[in-house]
Amino acid sequence: METFGIDREIRQKWLCKRKTSMTDLNDIVFINLFREVCQKCFGHPLTGPLSETDSKLLASNIFEQTGLVIGVKSIKNYSQYILNTRENKKENPSSATLDTLARYVLNAPYTDEIQRKKNESHYPYWFRYKSKFTNTVIKKRKPLNWKKILIAGSVILFAVIAVVLIIYFQQPKSEGHFSDDFNSVESDSLKLRGWEVKKTDEAYWGKRNTNAGHLTLYTLKGDNWPDNKNSPGIKNLLVREIEDDCFAAEIHLTDFIPKQNWQQAGILLSEDSTFSGKVLRLSISYNNFFGGYVKPAEILIQAVVSPETGNLSKPEEIAHVVLFSVEPGKDDLIADNLSKSALKIEKKDNHYRFLYSIGRMESFAFKEAVHGDFNIRPRYIGIFSMQGFANKETPIPAQFDSFSLTGIDCRK
Repeated sequence: METFGIDREIRQKWLCKRKTSMTDLNDIVFINLFREVCQKCFGHPLTGPLSETDSKLLASNIFEQTGLVIGVKSIKNYSQYILNTRENKKENPSSATLDTLARYVLNAPYTDEIQRKKNESHYPYWFRYKSKFTNTVIKKRKPLNWKKILIAGSVILFAVIAVVLIIYFQQPKSEGHFSDDFNSVESDSLKLRGWEVKKTDEAYWGKRNTNAGHLTLYTLKGDNWPDNKNSPGIKNLLVREIEDDCFAAEIHLTDFIPKQNWQQAGILLSEDSTFSGKVLRLSISYNNFFGGYVKPAEILIQAVVSPETGNLSKPEEIAHVVLFSVEPGKDDLIADNLSKSALKIEKKDNHYRFLYSIGRMESFAFKEAVHGDFNIRPRYIGIFSMQGFANKETPIPAQFDSFSLTGIDCRK
């Protein structure tokens, strides 16, 4: 059954603050359409910006029903714009995107981009949805009864205050959220958003903006654990503080394909700001060292932890998940499957989960590499790219598309 109706809050915002024009009409219809999409997918109204997980779920549902793709990052940005969390960044989705959203709401037949371009390049479902709004007549409102409004408003205000106080005193700790799409990687901008750069290599740090919308780091020689000849340290390590005891940290990479021994990119957790004590590390890495045995090189997910005594002892590898054996003729297949990759660490008290995702689409689900209990209380998190203490430094780019750090309830 089709459902059309302009949300009252949206209508008021439109009437009071915007001039009547075709552009404004498109915006108001888009907002209402996106709200209907969220209602259909999640079974409840859109009340807050979509998380990375919810954005992936919505993108996957749209693709499964319509055969068409809307990017996870775009969906996340749309929800932030609609809920006024991105006031300085207006969203102008294309007609193709609007048609895809309308197809989802109107239960249109399954198709793909080639067939739509061939048979429905005029985007009929978007204009069908929009026509219901174009024909809507805005009736003259009755004079407002301010006395009733003030009484009702006071009652609602006291109820809201009571609910907020109850929730506040029941929660042991507020759960924070930070996300970064790296749309700006200027030093001042990064600093304002809470980032600090460690062990700066000026030449390669100057190349961090080579791909718009990404932070580009390079696999330079270095490691957070020392060896017999080298002191610890990762160049251009981007660091911020962790405020929550329990949290989920996630990074997304674009086209990161390590090709030399120990090239890797990932997430670091540390108890101290020097990253030289107790540390947990999760990365996409390359290995071609087999103690003299001849085997194909491998690209893997690696998780490593420092021992109880810190980095004065050898680290322990707790996960070694081989993604690909690097064999002749497989380069294009490997590159295709690593076009989108993601890493995630979840912490609840001393229990950790290490997860990863690879594939051609951002919506591919996470898989668990390993989980376990570790006596580490991280207060700092870093994102990095490095090549360990290799004899020959071979810098390749690691393009970070996004980062998120979300506090979670330790009791669940």
